[in-house]
Amino acid sequence: MTQTKRRFTSIEEYLDYDAGTDTRYELVDGVLVEMPSESYLNLQIAMFLLSKLIEIGVPYYLLNLKAEIEVKSRAATVRYANVRYANLLVLTAELDAAMAGKPRSIITLDLPAPVLVVEVVSPGSPGTENYDRDYIEKRREYAERGIPEYWLIDPEREVVIVLQLEAEHYVEVGQFRRSEMVISPTFSRLQLTAEAVLRAGR
Repeated sequence: MTQTKRRFTSIEEYLDYDAGTDTRYELVDGVLVEMPSESYLNLQIAMFLLSKLIEIGVPYYLLNLKAEIEVKSRAATVRYANVRYANLLVLTAELDAAMAGKPRSIITLDLPAPVLVVEVVSPGSPGTENYDRDYIEKRREYAERGIPEYWLIDPEREVVIVLQLEAEHYVEVGQFRRSEMVISPTFSRLQLTAEAVLRAGR
């Protein structure tokens, strides 16, 4: 990933910015960080989960692929704008109503939190950008944002990790592998094995 040098101190400044390209960025402590293209498998996993959520009765309009979500900055003294992309989000009815008519699919800090965020982890070892972003940084940011449930789907390690928010921190519901059933505190009707999720139902 490469970083540009421009720094954004407000979400309004970021929303007004046009990079003039189709490049996808996350905003980390005010700095644009170029995101790599998603692998085909990652996209298929997100679509598979979306279809399964619809099957158990989640309305399609509460499901969102690739929405931006504003989170709090790590900076202690200056508040920089911070925006993440998530592979899949499940919105509340209140959040859906608040997003209606907005010109851009971004969940700002003044809006309610989604119910579930799913990240499909890109390859990387502890200490690399990919690993630290999903396992450390987003875990902290999503907890501070008040998102009740966070899934890490890691095809490289062949594991689905489900986290539940308790007292502003995530606790692990479980690490699910192979034929183990994935347990979701929010969506108990989901009947999926880790293998089904990791292979996108194939």
